[in-house]
Amino acid sequence: MYRYILFDLDGTLTDSREGIFKSVRYSLEKLGRPCPDEGTLRRFVGPPLYDSFMRYCAMDEVEARRAVAVFRERYEAVGWAENKAADGMADLMARLKARGCVLAIASSKPERSVVPIAEKFGFMPYLAAACGSDGKSEEKADVIRKALVRLGVSEEEKAETVMVGDRKFDVEGAAECGLSCIGVEFFDFAVPGELEAAGAAAVCRTAEELERCLSGAEMPKER
Repeated sequence: MYRYILFDLDGTLTDSREGIFKSVRYSLEKLGRPCPDEGTLRRFVGPPLYDSFMRYCAMDEVEARRAVAVFRERYEAVGWAENKAADGMADLMARLKARGCVLAIASSKPERSVVPIAEKFGFMPYLAAACGSDGKSEEKADVIRKALVRLGVSEEEKAETVMVGDRKFDVEGAAECGLSCIGVEFFDFAVPGELEAAGAAAVCRTAEELERCLSGAEMPKER
């Protein structure tokens, strides 16, 4: 059983596709750029927006920063509320806290958006910290380090700590910080095999599977 558990937000605790899709479309329309198909829009859920606009919309650094700023015009006004809680995750967080686990959110989303979303879905009572990025230059590993500091996790306690996320950025960020990562595929925002290829310790498809994995139970080999 892990003592410290860090959760990603988009694609892990919530299905945020509606607010993100609409805000990406809003940004691209305002900049006069074509909008990618829905399959490509799904890749925007999870990683830093700046990287996604460059990767999927062929933008340079200057235009990508402008696209992120325009995205946030809509997202921070209404988009943040256009999401749904992942099935069973609030209940799982309640059980984990009751067992003595210390929980936190570590999201690439700006922290000013993380807190109201956590409050909306009732996650806050179970959290010791709700961490997001500075919205400028921080990568996933930076946010994870921030969460570790706020929780007071020592180097020795990292062996009792795990990241839970739905994209390779969560796995890679955790590894950079000396943590293992359990992947989740609640909404299939990652491409098939992405989490395994990045080195996830396990991949779960339901909150029930995740609970068994966090408790140390072996996951079934045939999936």
